[in-house]
Amino acid sequence: MKQLDKLDKNQELKAEIQSIFIEHKGNYSYRRIHLELRNRGYLVNHKIVQRLMKVLNLQAKMRQKRKYSSHKGNVGKKAENLIKRQFEGSKTMEKCYTDVTEFAIPASTQKLYLSPVLDGFNST
Repeated sequence: MKQLDKLDKNQELKAEIQSIFIEHKGNYSYRRIHLELRNRGYLVNHKIVQRLMKVLNLQAKMRQKRKYSSHKGNVGKKAENLIKRQFEGSKTMEKCYTDVTEFAIPASTQKLYLSPVLDGFNST
């Protein structure tokens, strides 16, 4: 008699686990289903949820990790090397250089860009 009561309890739990699994399109594993069952008022050990999911053949979808690639493709036209590592200029404003630096503003989503211009004549 006790065994029949236990089966009925598991049947209700199995149905609830299946409904949660289908409701979330197979993205929930036993951990999240266990938390959802707790939110719905079921006090069940996570091991029981895991075992019942195995019996029901329910397995969450695993996201594929993407391989990192820094390749950006053809970004733009490459500038011609006019300086040829001769950085000193013979007069002012003959050879000027710049570089862009990006700063993240704390406690904000905005960014700040700094682009100083350096003259090659007086860069000693």
